[in-house]
Amino acid sequence: MLLGSLLTTGLHYAHNTIRAEDYPPVEGLSLLATRFLVGGGWFLFAAFAVLAFVAYRRRRYWAANAYLLVFSLSGLASLGHFFFGVPAIPAFWFATIFTDVLSSLVIWAFVGWVAATIRTTHAARAEALGA
Repeated sequence: MLLGSLLTTGLHYAHNTIRAEDYPPVEGLSLLATRFLVGGGWFLFAAFAVLAFVAYRRRRYWAANAYLLVFSLSGLASLGHFFFGVPAIPAFWFATIFTDVLSSLVIWAFVGWVAATIRTTHAARAEALGA
């Protein structure tokens, strides 16, 4: 799930950085600034994915969930293109906008499942200790 999301957002953000002129411009933002913000933004989001992975390995599930939710914004942000117009890009790259969003929704579902599981597990342990 995490690798898939990193792949789809990585592809999309890379294309958006390299071919920024093919995407609707943001008023007041130069092409160079757009490239810097998009490219740098992906690395910032990816850092949260790494933090989430490390936190899960250390069984710090609440922290990992928070990091995952921050990382998921990388995919949800892809819908921002449509606030400024429809990108004039090939179908493959256009599809990555939607795979970004889909991967973010999968992450949100996973985070919800983990949170529910944690609460259920803790409640069962508390009940067993109280009995």
